[in-house]
Amino acid sequence: MSVSLPILYSFRRCPYAMRARLALVASGMPFIWREILLRDKPAEMLEKSPKGTVPVLVLPDGAVIDESLDVMLWALSQGDPLGWLPDNDLLRRDSYALIERNDGPFKHHLDRYKYASRYEDVDGETHRTEGMVVLKDLDSRLAVSPFLAGDEIGLADMAIFPFVRQFRVADIAWFDAQALPHLHRWLSDRLESDLFAQIMVKRPVWAPEDEDWIFEAG
Repeated sequence: MSVSLPILYSFRRCPYAMRARLALVASGMPFIWREILLRDKPAEMLEKSPKGTVPVLVLPDGAVIDESLDVMLWALSQGDPLGWLPDNDLLRRDSYALIERNDGPFKHHLDRYKYASRYEDVDGETHRTEGMVVLKDLDSRLAVSPFLAGDEIGLADMAIFPFVRQFRVADIAWFDAQALPHLHRWLSDRLESDLFAQIMVKRPVWAPEDEDWIFEAG
């Protein structure tokens, strides 16, 4: 194992892990990618982050970052060739407010819509309707600018679109039939990008005896 590289514990379909991988790849930094199963979390990951969620990024000096937005910000602080980081206070506040609403109210409704059977006394359609309130607002934003926080793709777009993707996956035919033309265009562009293809490459589940796989952006 190369101790000079950060190690990412990840799960391919988790939107939090997706956003972490997006930023790491966008930074141009090589990293060790360890794919895990959430139902069988490796002891090595739990030792570093006992809360047991992904992503977990272990830095070469042993420091651990186990919040997805923090992983994004750390990676982009190392290199931001695509210019995702907000470059002024107004853009920064707007971007963070969008991400906070995504990670708070929208994720709350997303979980109770997509995984309604996991909760007691939950009506999935009610939460789908509430989630759509957020998505309609995003669509309105995208009607006046190509990206969520302005004319250039940025942190908010890349932090949020994995969750919109997950909302769509819950019922693709229904989602695609909704009158959200600008959101559909925005999401489709993200899903069809080379960057998304790179971070969604299928990897075998990591085991301690395996040789580490170093990911380098293509």
